[in-house]
Amino acid sequence: MKNITVSVDEECYRAARIVAAENNTSVSAMVREYLAGVAAARQRDGDATQALFDLMDRAGSLRAADRLSREQAHAR
Repeated sequence: MKNITVSVDEECYRAARIVAAENNTSVSAMVREYLAGVAAARQRDGDATQALFDLMDRAGSLRAADRLSREQAHAR
């Protein structure tokens, strides 16, 4: 596990300690949980983006000439 140093103003630290105490945890644990959530969200976003590009690759080429004509699109 890596250690990091973060600088925050006194009021922010005081408020964080109060929240940590109310949740029976530490400020370090709250920061660790937050950073893990940020990393997980980034991974999910990257996975979704990759899935979209994979679908686009499998869709093949799309050309304007392949579209329906106006009459075909509105035929009943």
